[in-house]
Parts: sequence; structure tokens; C-alpha cells
Amino acid sequence: MRYSGLRVFTQGLLGNTGWKPAWRKPAPKAEYDVVIIGGGGHGLATAYYLAKKHGITNVAVLERGYLGGGNIGRNTTIVRANYFLPGNSEFYSHSLKLWEGLEADLNYNTMHSQRGLINLFHSDGQRDAFARRGNAMLAQGDDAVLLSREEVREKLPYLDYEQARFPIYGGLYHPRGGTARHDAVAWGYARGADQRGVDLIENCAVTGIDIAGGKVTGVQTTRGAIRAKKVAMVVAGRSSQVAEMAGMRLPIESHVLQAFVTEGLKPVINHVVSFGMGHFYISQSDKGGLVFGGDLDFYASYAARGNLPRVEQVMEAGMTLMPMIGRAKILRSWGGIMDMSPDGSPIIDRTDIDGLFVNCGWNYGGFKAVPASGDSLAHLLATGRPLEVAKGFRLDRFRTGRGLMDEEGTGSQHNLH
Repeated sequence: MRYSGLRVFTQGLLGNTGWKPAWRKPAPKAEYDVVIIGGGGHGLATAYYLAKKHGITNVAVLERGYLGGGNIGRNTTIVRANYFLPGNSEFYSHSLKLWEGLEADLNYNTMHSQRGLINLFHSDGQRDAFARRGNAMLAQGDDAVLLSREEVREKLPYLDYEQARFPIYGGLYHPRGGTARHDAVAWGYARGADQRGVDLIENCAVTGIDIAGGKVTGVQTTRGAIRAKKVAMVVAGRSSQVAEMAGMRLPIESHVLQAFVTEGLKPVINHVVSFGMGHFYISQSDKGGLVFGGDLDFYASYAARGNLPRVEQVMEAGMTLMPMIGRAKILRSWGGIMDMSPDGSPIIDRTDIDGLFVNCGWNYGGFKAVPASGDSLAHLLATGRPLEVAKGFRLDRFRTGRGLMDEEGTGSQHNLH
């Protein structure tokens, strides 16, 4: 069933009685060409591009809960391509291009809104750094505009420009940045994969990975054993736990990142605003809620909930940047489990076990990377070769020290994040 304005209108006249389920609820088959562990954005996107671009449809996506119940629905929905370092910048540029055609590709409204993103800077040194970043973005074909203090004030009049500690000097404007509806992204990819014959199997937890002679042969699940020629682990903050089933130790630590949303308000914030010195970022959803977040909870955890000291820090940063936010009431908060790699960059690679692949280490960039991540892993699974924009995301860089991509400027140790 294709969605269209005419179909929506017709179903309205019929009392919405003619809609069909967006995807099937199949029982798992005994064997697949590819099994993808993880039914979040990255896993669903991988399945979709395997079927659409490579014609590989004998694929199962195994999700221990419900599709989209993990990090894909636990983020602040920001989409951007303003990365700086070679290796990452090209990848996120590719992802943004996929975002821009995603709704037409999926025939699904992901509510992608290119409202623009502004990174604030607060010193002459930061201005120089953002000018360099903007020039690098322009050089690779993306968009960037360096704004003066007055130009920022014109776009964001509600900020506090007289902060004693972090006065606003200006901002780097990324017009093509914005937001998307996180749940709709998962649903759109799920529907697209299902339409092409992929089996999406919910409530199916993987309990073991079968290996014989150094080669993966399948997985054990709560719904029985499933044989597979290839298995991909795409489980974000649970990557270390799943890899342990195959006897692997990944260079990943899992930390909680909290996000918050207020009650619905009239339109007030037209852009995504990033306050790096306070590690605070904010936008306004289509329903009117202010959606914002801050830094990690600095302890390792697999629990999708945060702690109160971090809540206090985020609220303080918000009040520092825009005192008017103090009048809004917090509606709810949530925590996503971040899979933090040592150099702040992801891993999309085969493992030492033949037929076993891994996609993890997304740090703060997982949601915006969903299209390119799925495209890259699908290409690797189908061809055995990395996609050009993802060729640096090798697993062995942490063992050899060659090719480390220090996106966060923290070196190659977890404890420096």
C-alpha cells in the first residue's frame, strides 16, 4: 500500500477502516542468508538497503523487544553534517544527502525538517576554529555560514548575550541541518524492508551466536535456533554484551545520555541551537515541546535511565543560555545507551570470525548516521568491501593504532571522553 494525500483523504471519508498493518509479523524461518541482530534504526536501514540496492531479501531482523524501542526512539532527533575530521565528515555528508531524499525513497513521512542548526562560539579562538570547520564543510560541498554576534541575535533573539562567563561572539550556521521524527524513521525503514521481503521478527532475543571452524553458522534465540550465512551485530549500547556471545571483547563502553522534552508551547525556537561550552543543545518539536539534552552520565551502565546530578547540570546550562526556558514545565525525560568508542568514531567492519560483522561505536552521532550506516553495512555485507565513505571505520585500528579518528579530541582511551 502506497501512502498519498488522496489515500489519506479517502480513508478519512471511510472512517480509516481500510488501512493495513505497516509490516508483517512473520515467524522466524529455519535459515537466512543474513541475520541482523537489532531492530533499531541502523539494523532496519541495513535490511532495507540490502533488499533495495543489492537484491538480498532472505534477511531477518531480530529484535528482543519491539522495533524502534532502543536508541532510535531515545535521542534528540538532530540531523546534521557539520563534522570536521576527514573520515567522518565525508560519511555524515553522505548521510545528509540520503536524509534529503528519504521520505520520497521510503514513501513515508519522517517529518524531516531542515530548519538549520547554529553552533555558538564564545571566544576569538572558537571563532577561528569554527571558521576553519565551515571552510572544510564548504570545500566538500556542504553548506556553512559564519554568523556575527549581531546576525546570531537576529535569528536567536531569546538567548542571553550578556553572560559573564560565556558571552556569545557568533555562530556557525548549517542551513541544511535540522531534525526528524525518530520513531517515524524506524517505522519507515521497517515498512520499506518488509515490503521487499525482509522478515522483521520482534520479541526475539538472541541468546547465543553459533560458530564452527572459525565461521558463524547462526544464532540461538528465545524463539529457537536460526541458521545464517552471515550475522551482523547492530545493537548500539548492547554491542559488548552481544559480542561476548561470540567470545569477542569490543573496544566499547556503554554510557547513558539523557534527553528531555517540555510541555507543548507556541512556536518560539525556529532552529537547532548548540551551546558547546555548556554542552547543551535544543530544538522545538512539531508538537511544540522543547527537546533538549546535555552531556553523558559519566559512569558505565546498561540501564536506559539517568541520574539527577546530570539533570541538574542540563537545566543549569539551559538557564544560562536562555533564561526564558525556566518558565517551561518538563513533561518527560529518557535515557539512551551510548556505545562509546575510544576515538569517538564508529566501527563498521567484519570481525575475525568469518561471516560475523559489527556496527557500533556511534557515540553522539547515531541518529543522524542512520541512513549512511545502513547503506555502508549493507554494502559490506553484500560485496565484502567497505563503502568508500566508511572505509576508515575499521575494527583493528584500536589494536594496531593505525587510522585512529580522534573526532572528540580525546585520544584513544575511554576515560578521556
